[in-house]
Amino acid sequence: QVQLVESGGGLVQAGGSLRLSCAASGSIFSINAMGWYRQAPGKQRELVARITDAGTTNYLDSVKGRFTISRDNAKNTVYLQMNSLKPEDTAVYYCNVVGHYGNGRMYTYWGQGTQVTVSS
Repeated sequence: QVQLVESGGGLVQAGGSLRLSCAASGSIFSINAMGWYRQAPGKQRELVARITDAGTTNYLDSVKGRFTISRDNAKNTVYLQMNSLKPEDTAVYYCNVVGHYGNGRMYTYWGQGTQVTVSS
């Protein structure tokens, strides 16, 4: 089992910033990719940003230039720095990890979600 603990959500005015953190612990063995997804009311969950163990990143088009994902491999922690926030960024943000156990079996886990609300 892998546990994910998220922090950093909250309420911010448009144009403001927030930083999300997600720390993984447990039977990690090797994490291949860590990422952040979000889900707004009435909408499907979408990938916001993702970073691989090699440091390769990809972003949702609407957050490019505003959000930055980073990763501390020693701490098994992923961060999402969100700047110039817009009301349309309001959603529950979920951390996701993809990796494999020592026996080679792949896994994926989700965090409990953290609310980000951007007021206009």
